[in-house]
Amino acid sequence: MTDIKFGTDGWRAIIAKEFTTDNVARVSLAVANFLNEKNENPSVVIGHDCRFAGELFAETAAKVLATKGVKVLLAKDFVSTPMVSLGVINYKSNIGVVITASHNPPSYNGYKLKGDFGGPLLSHDITDVENRIPDYNSIDINSIKIDDLIESGMIKYIDLEDDYCKHAENNFDLDAIKNSGLKLAYDPMFGAGINVISRLLPDVLQIHNDINPGFHGQAPEPIHRNLLEFSELIKSRGDIDCGLATDGDADRIGLYNGKGEFIDSHHLILLLIHYMVKYKGIKGKVVTAFSCTVKVEKICKHYGLDQETVQIGFKHIAGKMISEDVLLGGEESGGIATKGHIPERDGIWMGLILFEFMAKTGKSLEDLIVEVYAIVGPFAFERIDLHIDNDIKNTIVQNCKDGKYTYFGKYSVERIETTDGFKFFFDDDTWLMIRPSGTEPVLRTYAEASSQEKCFDILEDTRKTLLG
Repeated sequence: MTDIKFGTDGWRAIIAKEFTTDNVARVSLAVANFLNEKNENPSVVIGHDCRFAGELFAETAAKVLATKGVKVLLAKDFVSTPMVSLGVINYKSNIGVVITASHNPPSYNGYKLKGDFGGPLLSHDITDVENRIPDYNSIDINSIKIDDLIESGMIKYIDLEDDYCKHAENNFDLDAIKNSGLKLAYDPMFGAGINVISRLLPDVLQIHNDINPGFHGQAPEPIHRNLLEFSELIKSRGDIDCGLATDGDADRIGLYNGKGEFIDSHHLILLLIHYMVKYKGIKGKVVTAFSCTVKVEKICKHYGLDQETVQIGFKHIAGKMISEDVLLGGEESGGIATKGHIPERDGIWMGLILFEFMAKTGKSLEDLIVEVYAIVGPFAFERIDLHIDNDIKNTIVQNCKDGKYTYFGKYSVERIETTDGFKFFFDDDTWLMIRPSGTEPVLRTYAEASSQEKCFDILEDTRKTLLG
């Protein structure tokens, strides 16, 4: 028996080892039990991304749920996670299931759950589903014929990609982008965003836009070290104004300027707030994860917006977005959501907002960042993961709890925040954060400072302090 646990964003496991049809069926039995207890005539939207055997696992979930009396709306082809979340709202379903391991390495697949509000299922409901997972699968999946369930009306195929594209066409001035003269590029990282940009903006230059479940051996996470080919393409051509990248299920964003330089999520969050408030006149609260830049507080103060910092994990942001008037919710890892869409990370949607920002203003990404710096001041952010023994990791975490670190090399600690991990402030704008992985022998270290060089200096002094 595999012990199945949902992490910050679903259950993930290695295909054919723990991620099997039997274990997918076990989770689906729990979801069916959960839905039948809480709803009359429940329905579910199910989709899968481009990973290996995605269709098989999605159909397995569909068979189990339909057999247990839950009406299934099944995506007819691969889709992004935001497409499923939008579909849950459009079809008034009770829950969404996405077969994806997001940005994990190609050997993984996963099972995400979405609430009826179109975002990550909230923590208490995830726990409820988790507690219902049986020890063994009691359903003979092979004996169930999907055609019979379609004929009976318990399974219906839907076109989530078409729905998403129509939604985008209604919310963006795509003609302004197409007619702006901007030369744009897109790297879907062999992921679920492949078709959408081609449909919405057919002139965008694309790479890695064929189906390859092995992702060329590269985890489809849109961070600079995974996007070097994309960066070099932008640099070598010299005529690209902006490059967008999204992860395996297209809910996270990576972005490059015309020089092929990576623009981190902290800058993107500030750019999005700046555009929506100053240029579009939209207001609302800003909710960001604990690892995000302190400059968010500065721009919110400048524009008179409420701001709240929450624990890391987008479900914490989604919970605020469905109960309060939130303009933007964002996290350091590239997951950002905005008002007027769904309470869900969406890399493509954020990219379209930024493309529209450039098209409407006629300004480059660099020029727009200068506008933001005029409000909050220049800054840089860097992160280094320390791969260390679990015992050493636990000792460091205990030392953090006991307040044993009062300086890191030449950097003296003024104050500490502990919302989710340990954030050591050296002054109001300069900080170091230490946060352990909950599942791996990894200690994450983050730094924000006035320059990239200073960030790396802080992180090196931190490594020496922690590990000697």
